[in-house]
Amino acid sequence: MMRIGVYLAHPRTGSFNHALFGAVVDELRERRGCEVVAHDLYAEGFSPLLAPEETETVAEHGPQRPGAGDPLLALHRAEVAALDALVLIHPNWWGMPPAVLTGWVQRVLVPGVAYKLGTADGEPVGLLRAGRALVLNTSDTPEDREREEFGDPLQRIWAACVLPYVGVTDVRRRVFRTVTDSSDDVRAQWLRQARQEAAALIG
Repeated sequence: MMRIGVYLAHPRTGSFNHALFGAVVDELRERRGCEVVAHDLYAEGFSPLLAPEETETVAEHGPQRPGAGDPLLALHRAEVAALDALVLIHPNWWGMPPAVLTGWVQRVLVPGVAYKLGTADGEPVGLLRAGRALVLNTSDTPEDREREEFGDPLQRIWAACVLPYVGVTDVRRRVFRTVTDSSDDVRAQWLRQARQEAAALIG
């Protein structure tokens, strides 16, 4: 049984991000041998605010790590540690993920759960068993401008900074653009592509 976590970060019900989330979750749940853990971070009220005590040194094991008193946070930490793959769905806002997802990274992917600093030079040892991840982004910035003017910061965030740090070695990403002026036919094609990308995580 392959366990895949799907995480949505968009506040507006009816957004194309929500459509992507629904398509990916449906696709994966239709696959035999796949268990899906699905989270709409805004809908469930996940707090992105890092409490002061959560910045303290975290023990590698045990229930007393800072933040363990928050049941929702404890659930997310336990689940992410047991995943085989992740899917992250969010818009490009100012070259960053929405605040709720940034806070999720800072509060959930903590030392002792997602990584440990195992060498004298500070190189991390990733602890997540998930070897692969799919990032699905929406954008209203044309691809050439994103790459040439901004340097595609989301690619750097996920594929260079966050996911390899916690042990995810296979990072896949698809950007759907430009969303605002896209037709229904184009969006239907994008949803099919998202399903295909999600299905390719299995195997």
